[in-house]
Amino acid sequence: MEYNETLNLPKTEFPMRGNLPKREPDIVKKWEEIDIYQRVKENNSGKPKFILHDGPPYANGDIHLGHTLNKVLKDMVVKYKSMAGYDSPYVPGWDTHGLPIEQQAIKNLGLNREKVDVVEFRRQCRDYALKFVDLQKDQFKRLGIRGDWDNSYVTLDPKFEAEQIKVFGEMANRGYIYKGLKPVYWCSDCQTALAEAEVEYGEKRSPSIYVKFPLKDGKGIVSETNTHVVIWTTTPWTLPANVGISLHPEYKYTLVEADGENLILAEELYEQVLDKSGYEKWNAIKVFTGSELEGIICTNPLFERDSLVILGDHVTLEQGTGCVHTAPGHGQEDYEVGKKYDLPVVSPVDDKGVFTEEGHQFEGLQYDKANKAITEELKENNYLMHLEFTKHSYPHCWRCKDPIIFRATEQWFASIDGFRQNALEEINKVKWIPAWGRDRIYNMIADRGDWCISRQRTWGVPIPIFYCFDCNEPIINQDTIEHISNLFREHGSEVWFAKEASELVPSGLKCKCGHAEFRKEKDIMDVWFDSGSSHAAVLETNPELQWPADLYLEGSDQHRGWFNSSLSTAVATKGQAPYKAVLTHGFLVDDKGRKMSKSMGNGIDPLDVINKMGADILRLWVSSADYKVDVALSQGILKQITEAYRKIRNTSRYLLGNLYDYDNEQHAVAYEDLNELDRWALIRLHKLIDKVTKAFENYEFHVVYHAIHNFCVVDISAFYLDVVKDRLYTQPADSTDRRGAQTVIYQIMDAMTKLIAPILTFTAEEIWQHIPNTKKAESVQLSQWPKVNKDYLDEQLEAKWNKLLDIREEVAKVLEAARRDKVIGHSLNAEVKLFVDQDLRDFFEEFKVDLATLLIVSKVSIHDLGKATEGVGEVAGLDNFKIAVASAPGDKCERCWKYSETIGQASDHPTICSSCYEVIKK
Repeated sequence: MEYNETLNLPKTEFPMRGNLPKREPDIVKKWEEIDIYQRVKENNSGKPKFILHDGPPYANGDIHLGHTLNKVLKDMVVKYKSMAGYDSPYVPGWDTHGLPIEQQAIKNLGLNREKVDVVEFRRQCRDYALKFVDLQKDQFKRLGIRGDWDNSYVTLDPKFEAEQIKVFGEMANRGYIYKGLKPVYWCSDCQTALAEAEVEYGEKRSPSIYVKFPLKDGKGIVSETNTHVVIWTTTPWTLPANVGISLHPEYKYTLVEADGENLILAEELYEQVLDKSGYEKWNAIKVFTGSELEGIICTNPLFERDSLVILGDHVTLEQGTGCVHTAPGHGQEDYEVGKKYDLPVVSPVDDKGVFTEEGHQFEGLQYDKANKAITEELKENNYLMHLEFTKHSYPHCWRCKDPIIFRATEQWFASIDGFRQNALEEINKVKWIPAWGRDRIYNMIADRGDWCISRQRTWGVPIPIFYCFDCNEPIINQDTIEHISNLFREHGSEVWFAKEASELVPSGLKCKCGHAEFRKEKDIMDVWFDSGSSHAAVLETNPELQWPADLYLEGSDQHRGWFNSSLSTAVATKGQAPYKAVLTHGFLVDDKGRKMSKSMGNGIDPLDVINKMGADILRLWVSSADYKVDVALSQGILKQITEAYRKIRNTSRYLLGNLYDYDNEQHAVAYEDLNELDRWALIRLHKLIDKVTKAFENYEFHVVYHAIHNFCVVDISAFYLDVVKDRLYTQPADSTDRRGAQTVIYQIMDAMTKLIAPILTFTAEEIWQHIPNTKKAESVQLSQWPKVNKDYLDEQLEAKWNKLLDIREEVAKVLEAARRDKVIGHSLNAEVKLFVDQDLRDFFEEFKVDLATLLIVSKVSIHDLGKATEGVGEVAGLDNFKIAVASAPGDKCERCWKYSETIGQASDHPTICSSCYEVIKK
């Protein structure tokens, strides 16, 4: 077998069947052999840079469809930019710390993190993560993703960890890091604090209760006799932590006498509450504003503890009683309003969500089970007014999917207030694609509370803080940060767990109290702090990259995840956003708009699609979708994409097939010597180049897909190739007409292969190796992006031919009707008679090509419109001509297949027409 001298791919006729699952791995292998990444890098050395910074996926399993969508979008951007004249290196990365990997390691390796030595446990997690880094790396390569795979980044790399420590230290140095006791999202199953980005909302069934809090001290405003303030809650288990009741200062509250009891509720809500609670008669006694009731004291109905009536703007009248149960240890709003009144922060549950001794009679109960015990006790003591169950949206842990709780614990926080305004200003400088991304992240930053950055887990980067053994003062300064960063760079963060604090502190370190013995922080950093530091750990340390990045590209959930944490760490340390533009894509859904999930059985494994159909089918699907909204995929959609791929491939095959004897150096016809049809084809080609280039620049990939597909199907296959095949097959090999068509076909093939290369990366490479040009680049990825030749954009010529195309379309309708009526068979069996006015007669005279060839019939005759006879159909929308169709006179030429009355005139070739005979004679 003969081989091509560039990539050593088999040099055969470009096959009709793609057989992508078999061919693509060979192309991947050849790319690796020539080191395509390095070759592109060398090719673009010295050119302006365009940096797309890769957001790291978790290394905890095979790639899924979301990975496919994300990585292919990135690959399309990078390949386009590198062909369009930019040095666009792509350094892929992986998130290798945190709960997702820790949980998978525990599950798959059977580890017990409470019994396994911490260093050994971390080693197992590390090995597990790196195993899937290698696995995903191979799977991304199989997708055709070009990247610096040998120098990819992982967040467990000691060099990365060292830079992350510096980011933390700089934030601490600027006063943005502090430790505080406040409620945080807490997963009792994972036993760790969570950040907002690690919380998902789902439906939960909860008890909904109205509870009476007996009035202890009415401050002379309200009589204490048999008087209660009524609260509503869907978390009865938080009542042991209650220390207050919040009212809105401006709302009106009514003292109601109902069945011998005095109850205080919001004026707008008390009737429906009492009705639901079974009270038959009531009487409004007096109305107060919330401000008037501030400072009265109730008693917690579960045990002797004061519950102070306070004021808060967070109180609403949407549901409940207008009197909000307040437990600063179990809610952010409760905590904030409680600070104003110096309320104690009570949090009587432990890491596992079990009540401690502080929970009194409920000690030992898991919080969710305590709901029933607490409700029963309230009922027994006549404090429960009403119980029902409700389904509502409730926060769940992103990993274990269990409901979370709000729990006050001592955690490390980053103060968003310290750099919030700067971050908001930077958001306005970034280009957000789509534009709504700006509002989404702006509102998140504007409303965000402080960032809880500590986690009570093992697998991650430790928080680099020491505590004085004597006074418990936390120690973090420039010296400790620099020292720990250097230790991590040399040994990795494992050193923190393998050595004692005395071996980790810098020499001569002393607390301000004078003592020199220390213990080390046990918590690790939030995994979002890891990935959020990548702009510093990757962009600034890799000489091939630059800070800030030109583009971040991830799913829309990253507005609260990586986009957010990256912005926070960058603005906090540098005062600037780490990206110039941010592109977000939607989530994966099936063809019915349902989110893909294993439980629903509607998920699609990209590896299955690759093995059965090929990676280019998936890549074409990615380009076809409008990523700005949720992206659908199903077997039906895959079938449609496969059909579109087939049309693009078959068009390319036909084009290549007609270049078998063409050498662009020897046979190219100058533009001025091309006929009008060929020049029209070049107009369409260069308009395609312009449209596709603008679409890539604007990240409108679905526009690229539709433009190329339509060009292949409509402009090329259905018209140009249909018309020029007569020239290609019947004209002398070296005739100007035939070489002119080949010149255009060559230019179409050359440009179109480059245009599809970022998308159909394998097919483009395969086509490239079949294009006849010994001087072409070794790979299509090393070629330059086609540029629009404005000299080809002849508007008058295009308008003229568009007019003819409109006429051709109307003729085609009449031909189809004649075929249905059995007047003709194939269109070459037809003679078309055109009855036209003088303007159209003059128009047709301008064409220097055979109208019969343009209309794909054997004969065309032009007559005056007034001579149209009966039976000539009038064409809708075109009142200046009529069309008649009849069987063409003569016999069928066995060479060109047209019908002609000249068959038999040449005795030495009696079965061909005179035109074909003249060609043969030459």
